[in-house]
This record gives sequence, C-alpha cells and structure tokens, in this order.
Amino acid sequence: MKNIFYITTLLFLLLQSCTKEVKVDIPGYEKKLVIDGSISTGQPPLILLSSSKDIYSETSQSAFLAGFVSGATVTVSDGTTSVVLDEVCTDNLPPGTEAFAAQLFGIPVSQLANYHLCAYTSFNSVIFGQVGKTYNLTVVSDGKTYTASTMIVSPTSLDKVFWKSDTYPDYGYSWATLSDPPGQYDAYMWEVKRINKGTTGKPKDEFFMKTYTPVFDDSFFDGLTFDFFYENPFSYHDSTFNQNYLGYYEIGDTVVVKLSKMDKNVYQFYEKKYVQLTTSGNPFATPTNIPTNIIGGALGVWAGFSPSYDTLICKP
Repeated sequence: MKNIFYITTLLFLLLQSCTKEVKVDIPGYEKKLVIDGSISTGQPPLILLSSSKDIYSETSQSAFLAGFVSGATVTVSDGTTSVVLDEVCTDNLPPGTEAFAAQLFGIPVSQLANYHLCAYTSFNSVIFGQVGKTYNLTVVSDGKTYTASTMIVSPTSLDKVFWKSDTYPDYGYSWATLSDPPGQYDAYMWEVKRINKGTTGKPKDEFFMKTYTPVFDDSFFDGLTFDFFYENPFSYHDSTFNQNYLGYYEIGDTVVVKLSKMDKNVYQFYEKKYVQLTTSGNPFATPTNIPTNIIGGALGVWAGFSPSYDTLICKP
C-alpha cells in the first residue's frame, strides 16, 4: 500500500514539473476594404464598399451605415466596353429610379430616403449583364487598387416546380425537378418571392429572399435528374405566422422561384459564408475562412449570376 502511495505521489510531482505556461499571440485587428459586388443577366452592376469591423466594435444601425466607403473610383469592363460607375445614394436618387433602386438595395421605396446608403452602379445599359461574358471589376480606394473577375455562365432552368402538402393538409414545401447538365461544373442559388399569399390577405413580398442554405453545386449529382425541396424563408421572419407551420407554404400561395447559376469561385464564397452563418455561436463548429475572388487584399466577392424564373402555384 505504501508503495502505491509513493508511486502516485511521484507521478503527481513529475506531472507538475512538466507544466508550462503557453502564450498565444493573437494578431491585432487590421481594417480592410470589403467589396460586395454583383452583376446579373439584364441588370446593372451593383457594388457596395465598406470597411471591415473589429469584433469588439459597436453594432448599431448608425455604425453600420458609417462603415460604407465613399469617394472610390469603380470601373466595370466586359473586355470591350469599360464604364466608370456612379456613386448613388438612397436619399438622393435621380428622379424615376426609385423603384429600380429599391430592388437593388432591398429597401422599400417608402423607406429609401430614410437611409444614406450609397453604392456604385450605372444605368447605362451597355454594361448590363449578358450571358457568356466575363466582367472585370477595378476599385481604386484610398490609394489602393483591387481587381476581380467573374463570368455570367449559361443558366439552367428547372424542369418543373410543384407543391405538395407535408404534415398538414394545407401546408407544404416548394418542390422542383432539376436536370443538371452532364460533364461540367454547375453551381446554383435558390431565392423566392411570394406574389400572392394564400388566404391570409397580406400584401405580396417586395423582394426575393434566400432560404436557410440557398447555394449548392453538382459535386454529387453531375448529369442527374432529381427532385428536391426548399422551405418558406419568409415564415421565420413573420411574427404573425403560426409557429406550427414554420417553413411551409400555405395552399393558395403563388411563389416566384429564382434559380441562379454562378461560377465556381463565387459558389465557394457563398457556400463558406452560409456555413459560417449557420454555425455562428456553435463552440464545436470548425472555424471557417471565407475565400474571396478579389485581388489586392480586400474581402468580399464580385459575383456574376444568370437567373431563370418559375412560378409555383401552391395547390395539389
């Protein structure tokens, strides 16, 4: 018994003598330019510039709006035509562009003047997005130059969209059938907007909304035809929506489905972005670094999209 006691004591002392204080050198905060840019088929380029925030900085609407960057020179080129974009602010829009700006910024027309939210765009149709073209972005801000390139790939339309009830007879998910083109890389983004809201009598949605995990690629289904479904994202943001039916569309809803294609670099950005959003606050989640297709040290993405549209009427 004494020998066991002595051995235990010796092991304890040895373990104590092996301890070492470890200091972790955490890099300090470095402010960077954040570029959030996109161009879609038939639409003008839209670029938002802002400064990255320290994790300990203030999180308020005023701080958010103060983070946007003005005075930059932003140019978009399709290889033949180059256009210097205009800096446009929501509280000082050219007459007749209010509805167009509301769709671009995702803010109701009635609220545009309440925000001083500025972006870079052009109403010159020569630089509107076209399928098959590569668009080069150049941003010059604070003496630094940032560049990026994206392509508007050929769209792929859904074979069909349909609704079917799930747990409850009058509620169900939106379903679709997709035939993925064989032998090529394809990546997709799913967005929806209701233009009629069943029996609720509520106004239609003003803007498209993304679902919980809206992007996917064909890594596991290249060339296949298959059915899949998505939830109703609006139900999670509507305090009047019956909690029993969260994620469902109601029978009688009419939904516009927007399925956009994108190139691989754009997909990798959004896929990692939504992984980070869905695992935020989870201490067991693997840390995620969001990639970027921007050269020069900025964060963010320059994204080209080729959308196709379908109308889903929710009925058996």
